Amino acid sequence: MQLIEELRRRIAEEESPFRAQLLREDVARLTKLAELARSTAEIDAVKRAARRLGWTQGDQRTHEIAEPLETLLDAVIAYARTNAIDPEREARVRDAWLELHRARMERLIGCLSTPVPKPVD
Repeated sequence: MQLIEELRRRIAEEESPFRAQLLREDVARLTKLAELARSTAEIDAVKRAARRLGWTQGDQRTHEIAEPLETLLDAVIAYARTNAIDPEREARVRDAWLELHRARMERLIGCLSTPVPKPVD
C-alpha cells in the first residue's frame, strides 16, 4: 500500500521524535488493518477488529471518529482484497486516511485545549 510506504518515508525524514513515534504507530495500525482485510473473510469481523486498533488513546474516543474511520476501513478492505495495483484504490485509501487523520487531530487538539476545571475549595 503506497500510504504505508509514504508514512515510512516520512518517519525517516521526521526531526521530531514525537511525530516520528506517532507515524510509527500509524504504520503499525495500517499494516494490521491491511493484514486483517486480507486474512479475514467476513467483512463485519474485519471492521469489528479494526475499530479496536488504537485509533484514539485506548480507543476511548474512537466512536467520535466513526464516520471517517468507516470510510478508511471500506477503502482498505477494497484495496486489500484485490491483487491488482489500482491507482484509483490507492487514491481512495489516501483520501480516506487524510480525512481520518484530520478528524483525529481535531479531537486531540480539542482535548488539549479544553481547560481542566479548577477544584472547588
